[in-house]
Amino acid sequence: MLPRRGQTRCVIELRASGVTCLISPDDGGRIAQLTIAGRDLLAARPDDVDDPMMWGCYPMVPWAGRVSNGRFAFDGHEYQLEINHPPHSIHGTGWFQRWSVREVDQRSVTMTCALGDHWPFGGAAQQRIELTADTLTCHLSARADELAMPAQVGWHPWFVRPETAAVEFGQMYVRDDAHIPTGALVAPPPGPWDDCFIDAQRPIELAYGDLIVGITSDCSHWVVFDQLARAMCVEPQSGPPNGFNHVPGPRETFTRLEPHESMERSMTLSWAGSWVGQ
Repeated sequence: MLPRRGQTRCVIELRASGVTCLISPDDGGRIAQLTIAGRDLLAARPDDVDDPMMWGCYPMVPWAGRVSNGRFAFDGHEYQLEINHPPHSIHGTGWFQRWSVREVDQRSVTMTCALGDHWPFGGAAQQRIELTADTLTCHLSARADELAMPAQVGWHPWFVRPETAAVEFGQMYVRDDAHIPTGALVAPPPGPWDDCFIDAQRPIELAYGDLIVGITSDCSHWVVFDQLARAMCVEPQSGPPNGFNHVPGPRETFTRLEPHESMERSMTLSWAGSWVGQ
């Protein structure tokens, strides 16, 4: 469908059989809600506080998670990012910017945004969101302009708290008290978690009665946050938190983009139930 405007924000509505997806380009290009057979899957915008970090599903670009104290070095130069989650910089710049709609139809939308004044390298991001009767697929890319730059991408979905969650990983990054990975890897202890994992041991699934939601991605890292009663986050990321500072480990920490190069990752939510397709 074409965008529809409320009092202050543009909202794009995608539809498939039994499924509605609302996307808000003005709110960081985020998925504002995904409704499957009448069930809202994502935590809604809080009524009592206007905190863009706490609702929907937003893209993380050009980094994911925290950058320790907002500082990192690249190609021999030191950089200081804006501190938006004291004492750190968190989740990139795309999630609080307005995205421009480039293409839209009943089941897909493509949006772009400049990486903004808070990112010293320039560059741009693009995302394409596609809906079917049983999947929602998100493609997210970062592109360098004239300067080489480090890059990560990812997604931060705030799922309504499921009845059960199958999230099993082989290894977890040890973090310090400031939630910064130390580089050490351990076998995951029992939750609750606010931690980064690698090596999924089984498909990631969230259960809401007879609705089973799967999460897949070509990202190498996953952050799981399950410390709230109302919501749970399962976040695919192309590198770990603080990856710009070369967190040691067996997987990539960030992607180096030369001028005009780009990187892309994808995430797919899929669902199953007796009603799907009806």
